Amino acid sequence: MRRLLLWSFVAMSLVAAGAAFAARHEPIARWLLQWKTPQLRVPEGWPQPVYDAQDNPITRAGFELGRKLFYDPQLSIDGSVSCASCHQQFAAFAHYDHALSHGLGGVNGTRNAPALFNLAWQRSFMWDGAVTHLELQPLAPLGNPVEMGETLPHVLEKLRADAAYAPLFEAAFGTLAIDSQHFLRSLAQFLSTLISDQSRYDRVIAGRQSFSAEQARGLDVYRARCAGCHAEPLFTDGAFHRNGIASDDLGRSAISGDAQDRGRMRTPSLRNLANSGPYMHDGRFDTLEQVLAHYAHGIRDAASQDALLEPASRLKDEEIGDLLAFLDTLNDEKFLDDPRFAEPR
Repeated sequence: MRRLLLWSFVAMSLVAAGAAFAARHEPIARWLLQWKTPQLRVPEGWPQPVYDAQDNPITRAGFELGRKLFYDPQLSIDGSVSCASCHQQFAAFAHYDHALSHGLGGVNGTRNAPALFNLAWQRSFMWDGAVTHLELQPLAPLGNPVEMGETLPHVLEKLRADAAYAPLFEAAFGTLAIDSQHFLRSLAQFLSTLISDQSRYDRVIAGRQSFSAEQARGLDVYRARCAGCHAEPLFTDGAFHRNGIASDDLGRSAISGDAQDRGRMRTPSLRNLANSGPYMHDGRFDTLEQVLAHYAHGIRDAASQDALLEPASRLKDEEIGDLLAFLDTLNDEKFLDDPRFAEPR
């Protein structure tokens, strides 16, 4: 018994020492991390990505060029708006505290800026699925008169006139030519590596941590009420649904031309919700409590909801606290604080 107690004490001491060492050397680890080029990797248990990077392999130079472009306000007509203006890292690359995205001159857009992560697994982009390829997605905000108000040819002209860019394109693609293909592919290299898979939920699934009792009950609630549209491990089915929100927005029908798609919006992921509010396509809800109250009590018009929403409409008040506790396990602080995705210095 004494020997068992001794070994238990030693084991606990080693764990405590390891945790103290990790905490003490966290700044060093973060400094070293920035020199490791992110890759389009497939986390264990995840499906294969939709985006095929075979023709656009990620390199250090290509990734860094894409990151520089993402943060460059030259992509907007008046040099005031970059991609990062509406997609801020600390907000899971959403627009913090803005119900609607703000573009040129501070003018409101018509929809909430979606969070950007795990994009390589998406079959379509934008709330209505207007874009179906990751390499083409930047063209939508670029040409939107409210968002960036630019044209691709004019953006390329500005980049060619900027002496800093030619060597960066050469390093990334072996040519001084600054053309549309390399411009879009460098952005895709950056965007495709925005992978969020280091939440507490992910550690539990990998067997490295455990849920609290409240979080475990919340997982059961999620799987009973939410998983029909927000499927694990991406926490979205990538499809389009009506969710009981009364809105004049045509949603998916503006793209498909099908009246049955009126009001349908692409299912957002439930990851990183603590940082990416406000919520819904028009940012009408400031808190997750308001979102869950909508599903529990706010759905009244059957015509405005999807059949898959029925389990969510049966959400009980006593389940909400547990569900919120589980949703909190989907927040990925390492992703939000990864220096490789921050604005270049």
